[in-house]
Amino acid sequence: MPDRKHPIPAWPAGGMDSELDRLRDLFFPRLDSINIAGLLTDPICRNTVIVSSFGAESAALLHYIHALRADLPVIFLDTGHHFAETFEYRDALAERLGLELIIVRPEPSLIAEEDPHDQLHADDPNACCTIRKTFPLQDVLQRYACWISGRKRYQSATRAALPLIERDGVRIKLNPLAFWTRDDINAYFKAHDLPRHPLEEKGYASIGCAPCTAAAVEGGASRSGRWPQMADKTECGIHLGPDGRFVRNRSLQTGAGIALEARHRKA
Repeated sequence: MPDRKHPIPAWPAGGMDSELDRLRDLFFPRLDSINIAGLLTDPICRNTVIVSSFGAESAALLHYIHALRADLPVIFLDTGHHFAETFEYRDALAERLGLELIIVRPEPSLIAEEDPHDQLHADDPNACCTIRKTFPLQDVLQRYACWISGRKRYQSATRAALPLIERDGVRIKLNPLAFWTRDDINAYFKAHDLPRHPLEEKGYASIGCAPCTAAAVEGGASRSGRWPQMADKTECGIHLGPDGRFVRNRSLQTGAGIALEARHRKA
């Protein structure tokens, strides 16, 4: 369970963020001097959780962070629409690395109200992501001060300026692989003999929910196969940004929640 002696920080007044400045000065004063291990030992990062989709490149992040701080739990958002291969991969990887999984599912009554025919992914992909990913994640993150994502700059144009550390609403978010390249990822997999997601051999370079994921476009960005039915959608919406405000709107105000399942690492 999170250490509740370390409260979640409030967003600094006036948009100034002395805490992030302090962390940058201490742990990555220059781009050629990045100390992720040190960052994870800072008191403000004590109450931290990893968020992983167990997709194509997730094993690199999980192995890398677990080697630095094996105590960090891993949140997996079970939307109800994942590929069977993703569940198999998740369980195999969690077993190999000894991960503590927190499986988060959307609140059943909200799904029954907003997506009774299980067609929201086709009718309104943004709303589907909101009730199946954004709401559950923001609810469970209330327990933590920091969270870790596996996003990288090379993945898409919308991530090209991704920082190593940022605010995500009131929380701090760490992107420790932000500057890693595709070659870096592949080399890490090889060096540590990490298993690949089984859908990669079928051309899937970025793997999310089954109804909204296709094989990557040849020559395109790694996320080119995401939401192929919606050309202007590039993100699921779980990343709020520094001035993000999490607001439930429309009929979704009626009590979104989460269902949790904890799977603890073997002793």
